[in-house]
Amino acid sequence: MSTIVLQLFIAGRTPRTDNAIATLRQLVDEHLSGYPCELVIVDVLTDPQQAEDRQILATPTLIKESPSPQRRIIGDLDDADGLLAALNLPPPPPAS
Repeated sequence: MSTIVLQLFIAGRTPRTDNAIATLRQLVDEHLSGYPCELVIVDVLTDPQQAEDRQILATPTLIKESPSPQRRIIGDLDDADGLLAALNLPPPPPAS
């Protein structure tokens, strides 16, 4: 499987963005630990060009870059299982 690349766009550090980051880190650590995965966090306040290039209109926005197809989720990122389904990511690998 190719590397799973997730980009999270946030606007500064707030309780909402901290929660989104924690949920995604949990998702990567617990659900995607058996897969090569890269989580990139972009603060649009410090890197507005990236937000413009990616047409980010609201935060938080999560983009699954790869594997294809690309998916975007805007807003509530509290439900790790819902994120897995919405992003069309593989289920956790079986425990050995």
